[in-house]
Amino acid sequence: MEKNNKAVVVFSGGQDSTTCLYWALEKFDHVEAVTFDYNQRHATEIEAAKAIADELNVPHHILDMSLLNQLAPNALTRDDIQVKDGENGELPSTFVPGRNLLFLSFATILARQIGAKHIIAGVCETDFSGYPDCRDIFVKSLNVSLNLSMDDQFVIHTPLMWLNKAQTWELADQLGAFDYICEKTITCYHGVRGDGCGECPSCILRKQGLDTYLKQRIKELS
Repeated sequence: MEKNNKAVVVFSGGQDSTTCLYWALEKFDHVEAVTFDYNQRHATEIEAAKAIADELNVPHHILDMSLLNQLAPNALTRDDIQVKDGENGELPSTFVPGRNLLFLSFATILARQIGAKHIIAGVCETDFSGYPDCRDIFVKSLNVSLNLSMDDQFVIHTPLMWLNKAQTWELADQLGAFDYICEKTITCYHGVRGDGCGECPSCILRKQGLDTYLKQRIKELS
């Protein structure tokens, strides 16, 4: 891919989106990040996103998406809803209906305003929580709809789509971002930076992937 293009990264300050931000900085001449404020439980997510964008010298947009909080109550927006995995075929309590639909749509509108043709998102169908809006088929379908809606040719990139968490850590390492992502990002559903609380589903998935990758790295070095 040539490096004469602009890109917008959908950016939460978490492990996946920060890995995608580093990936985009390797691929494109000009990268901007967009973070959505939907009154999520932990303002620390937005603070982390601001800090990372500032440290990496990436222009950063924060868009108000508070309507999503009103329409889609869930464990990420309500203190009284417990964080838990889906049971008996149900979606996890952390699923936010319409979130990626809106985020990718508004990111593409922003991309049009700044003259960017590429949108990067850290969604993944390999190690995910069953969220339907993380599936490859959804992203491809939305990409077509967005192009039709604006009569343009945007490309939504999902570099993590077919990677498990260990492979995502490996990619971060290849990008020279391993230690930074370990220390600076927030993946935890309880808003704890770095290693997190160690108990929520997101922290468990992150740690399992990290442990697997570290074992692999040690084996390769031995």
